[in-house]
Order: sequence, then C-alpha cells, then structure tokens
Amino acid sequence: MKSIPLILMGCGGVGRQLLQHIVSCRSLHAKQGVRLRLVGVCDSKSLVVASDVFTMDLDDAFLAEVCRVKLNGSSLLTLSNFGQCEVFSNTESMEKVTEIAARLGKSTAGLALVDCSASSETTGVIRKVIDLGCCVVLANKKPLTSSMEDYDKLVSHPRRIRHESTVGAGLPVIASLNRMLSSGDPIHRLIGSLSGTLGYVMSEVEDGKPFSQVVKAAKALGYTEPDPRDDLSGMDVARKALILSRLLGRRINLDRINIESLYPKEMAPNVIPVEDFLLNGLPLLDKGIQERVQKASSNGNVLRYVCVIEESRCEVGIQELPKNSALGRLRGSDNVLEIYSRCYSEQPLVIQGAGAGNDTTAAGVLADIIDIQDLFS
Repeated sequence: MKSIPLILMGCGGVGRQLLQHIVSCRSLHAKQGVRLRLVGVCDSKSLVVASDVFTMDLDDAFLAEVCRVKLNGSSLLTLSNFGQCEVFSNTESMEKVTEIAARLGKSTAGLALVDCSASSETTGVIRKVIDLGCCVVLANKKPLTSSMEDYDKLVSHPRRIRHESTVGAGLPVIASLNRMLSSGDPIHRLIGSLSGTLGYVMSEVEDGKPFSQVVKAAKALGYTEPDPRDDLSGMDVARKALILSRLLGRRINLDRINIESLYPKEMAPNVIPVEDFLLNGLPLLDKGIQERVQKASSNGNVLRYVCVIEESRCEVGIQELPKNSALGRLRGSDNVLEIYSRCYSEQPLVIQGAGAGNDTTAAGVLADIIDIQDLFS
C-alpha cells in the first residue's frame, strides 16, 4: 500500500469538503493501492498534528470533528483534548509545518502540503517545503500570482506541484494545456469565462433582467462572495488569467493585466459599505449594462465577462462574442475555455463544465493528490 502523508492548510468550504472526500474515498483508494494519511491540519490561527507523524495520522473520526468544529466557526485550538495530537498556535504553526516537512522530506515517507486557503501568507512556507523535497497541491491562487521570483521557485520542480483547482475547479484546464505544450503544439490564444458568478450574471442580463436584480439573486443563491464586489471587481478572474499566462511562458505580474471592474471606484469597498452598495449603488449600474447588452444584441452578439490571452495581450473584462460560439452559448455558472493552437486553429479545443463550488474544487484537489502518488514509496 502506497502511503501519502498530507498536511492541509485551510479549513474553509473547500478544505472541509476535501477532508470529507478523502474519508469517503477510502475504499476506492485502497483498491488503487493508495492511502492518504492526514498528519496535520491548520487554519489561520492554529495547527493540529499527529503525535508521531511517521507512525500515526489524524483518524477519520478526528477529521469529522475538524469539519464540525470549523463549520461552527470555532478554532482548531478546541481540539487539544481530542485524540492523540498536538496543537500549536499561529505563531508556532508555520515553523512546525516546516519542521515536519524537513523530517518527512528527508525520509522515504515524503510529504504533500495541500493549500486550500485563500491566504497570500502561505507562500513563504510553501517555498520552504519545496526546497525540502516535498510536494505541493494548490487550490489557493495567491502563491502562483505573487512575484515572478516566488512563481519560479514554486514551479522549479514541475513534477512536485499540482494546481488544477486554481483555475477551473475540477475542470482539466491546466492538465490539457500542459499536454499540448509538452507535445510541441504552441498555444496562441486563450479566451474563457472563468468565473461561475460572472458567467451567471452575464447570461441572466442577456435575458433582459436588470443587472442589480441579477447580482442580488446570485448573492442569494450563494454564487457570490458575501460582498459581491469581490467578484464584480474581476480580480479573481485576473488571478486565473495570470496563472494561465505564466503557464504559457509570459513573465508578467498582476499589474500588467488590464482588468475591467463592473463597478466604479466611487463604489469600492473602502468607500461605501456593502449594504449601501447593494441598496443604492447597484441600481445605478443597470442602465449602462442594459445599453451594452442591447448594442451587442443589435450586432447579433452577446456579452460575456472573459479573459483574453494572446501574444502580449492579457486582459479581463466584458467582450461582445458571437451567439453561436461556445462562450456565446454559455448559460448559468459553468466555466468555458476556448484554446486555439496549431492543432486547434480553426475550431478551438473547448473545455466546459462546473467551474465553481466546494465539492467540484475539492474533487479537483483530490485528483491532483492522487496524481502525484508515483513520487511516494
């Protein structure tokens, strides 16, 4: 049986779903000759680790308790009396993760560090873990969209890093691009709707619904962040576009991407509170969006919020697209990516499917973990 020791960083929706997937897939993985061994779990305030990371792990009952505690909004510090584990506070936790990585990385056991947080503060420990010969699996986009120096370090050992879920949740976007690039098929254009939230919003306003009404509906459905401006700013899509651009060899930073925000600076989070934005700010945006929808329709097109990457161009914003294209036919919260290359020059390779949601994203992370099993004894 091949054993893969894991440390999970981040116990939000994706992290908890990943723990549940790991437990529910025990019998499946056993048939494949693999066992995923959770030796540590950390949130933003604390770290829980097995008493002996070589011989013990956090058992399934403990992982269920982790999920229960975090769902209730409590800290992992409350688990100090639950089972054979050690608990470390925030000031000690990253040092402890590095220490465990050093111990396991130098042994035949190895370690996979899994980042399901949304923090930029994990980049430093991930760099150290990679230097120690360990593997990294990311759902968190921020380490890969940090400086080029950080990016170069993270991808310096390509076999030891997986980050499929940073772009399209469970969709095989990164894997497909890597296969094409490895085969010598140069990619010259990418265009994609990579936000389930903005995909839903743009397909709904196409039907004539007011922009403000659609955004509020998306928030009620749980598609948006608590403050919808986190989605409407386009920053999440820009981070995904940067990851794709760097994958294609562009050495650029986030400030080189043209990003169209769907609200003006006067309505930014540091200017007005979210309640004021929803009640008074959003309705002021309806007319402008409606006019753009009507103009596109008169040209036989539809509006989609997309990222476009070609040559030196990398931009994120609203584009007019043909109704009969893969992006034009997009409805709801699916993600769609069109890939144009030498082999796919006339008709693009199209990847489409659910591109958001804790379940789908966690499934993508789990697939990435299983994908690196050959690096473990």
